[in-house]
Amino acid sequence: MFCSVLSAAISGTEILPVSVEVDVSTGMPGLTMVGFVSSQVREAQERVRTAIRNLGLSLPPRRITINLSPGDIRKDGTRFDLPIAAAVLEAMGAIPKHVFSDTLLLGELHLDGTTGEVPGVLPGVICARDMGCRLCIVPSGNLVEALAVQGIRSVGIRSLQDLIAVSRGEIPVQPSVPGSLPGEQGVSGGADFSDIHGQKTVKRAAQIAAAGFHNLLLSGPPGSGKSMTARRIPTIMPPLTPEESLEISKIYSIVGLLPEGTALLHTRPFRAPHHTITPASLLGGGTSPRPGEITLAHRGVLFLDELPEMNPATLEMLRQPLEDRRITISRTGGTCTFPASFILVGAMNPCPCGWYPNRNRCTCSPKQIMSYRSRISQALLDRMDLRCEVPATEYGALTGGKQDEVSSEILREGVIRAAEAQKDRYEGLPFIFNSELGPSDIPRFCQLTGEASRLMEAAFHRFLMSARSYHHTLKTARTIADIEGASLICEAHISEALCYRSTDPDIEFSVQAGVADRQDADNAEKRRGYRKKSYAKKKEKMKS
Repeated sequence: MFCSVLSAAISGTEILPVSVEVDVSTGMPGLTMVGFVSSQVREAQERVRTAIRNLGLSLPPRRITINLSPGDIRKDGTRFDLPIAAAVLEAMGAIPKHVFSDTLLLGELHLDGTTGEVPGVLPGVICARDMGCRLCIVPSGNLVEALAVQGIRSVGIRSLQDLIAVSRGEIPVQPSVPGSLPGEQGVSGGADFSDIHGQKTVKRAAQIAAAGFHNLLLSGPPGSGKSMTARRIPTIMPPLTPEESLEISKIYSIVGLLPEGTALLHTRPFRAPHHTITPASLLGGGTSPRPGEITLAHRGVLFLDELPEMNPATLEMLRQPLEDRRITISRTGGTCTFPASFILVGAMNPCPCGWYPNRNRCTCSPKQIMSYRSRISQALLDRMDLRCEVPATEYGALTGGKQDEVSSEILREGVIRAAEAQKDRYEGLPFIFNSELGPSDIPRFCQLTGEASRLMEAAFHRFLMSARSYHHTLKTARTIADIEGASLICEAHISEALCYRSTDPDIEFSVQAGVADRQDADNAEKRRGYRKKSYAKKKEKMKS
């Protein structure tokens, strides 16, 4: 007897339909599983066999073949336990034939027949709806995710006994719950920009970064507020649209990071991995490619603290995702493309000890400082739209009180104003924020006044800007104009954007480094001359 039920496999951040086929025929008794399955899926045959036996049933003494089709897609995880059990029970006659012909099943089975939660239920139910299925059967722990999808009915089961009851119509099927779209995003966890004393320039840079999704680099001594600033950027970002919320929630559902009892994420992600992170953890990868931190930060913030302490090779791998806003992982089994549209916020000290240019406290030599800063390449710096110095906080700012500080609510008003302007301007286009503009879009959407154009031309020649720097400066100025409510980019907007594009070359530092290099070269030459003279004297003595 042959029967088939529908399930779904995870491929990167996509869900692909899988047909679980079971055939019971005469021959040597046994159970065989095929269809490009991993060891986790292959172990399902023992879990299913034991769960059915604990249900009070036993497999027939016949040859049972289980196929997961299509066979060219790798199947991982324990999500196929429940559909395999359903197909086997249907083949045994324990449940009515073809009762699950238009139903998608996902779930893990324990040995006692109870179900366990699995990742990827939310996108799996969306896939079932798009395919025209009428019902989804999932573990009861995943029912909240399933009910968030409109246009399809779902049911949560606790055991195989419940599965048989559903097949007989003994358990009611629940419709999706309306009104589960994200609401207004507020300040989370009590964090607020008013907690940061002083640092008005830094707060302004954070506002511009949040309004246009621009990358931000913070440089300053220890304890100046770099990490505090980065962690408060999500509190001023624009609220998630329904499409963005669903997109992020699907990613977090696939990797199993959705908070318990939550179907959709209502706040933008904030990811802060340690500086010892590996390339696979940051970008994604593995035998079966999984999303990395840049994908988990999609539509949110990726904060990299102690930027120069990271592996330079890992940092350089960020260059392509920052430009393309997606990452493609190629393996022998196929290629996966993960979304990666995020704000990169980096924090670094100006030198190894952290106190340069305060020579009263800095203990680093010019060569040490040059070596430390050179760990971040110019190509990566070019992709940082905003580079902001974070000075040490003064005593007067610390004792002034929070009532005089700019709060997240005030900063967010300007961000929302800019977000609305961008939404109206880019309606119907494949991008949302100013930072996503391509070179061909800039002449159309970044129109300058005469004074602003002349200032930009002078800055281009004065600072020897690259084409990328030129485009990033215009996009930053476009965001500043949106915050101010201006339709054209004025001279003041270009001027402020240029201030944030400075590479902070310290003349005194450069001179000191150059002098130190020349002194080292002179000393090395003197040592070589001394060794030559000493060798010549020894040679003369040996001859005599």
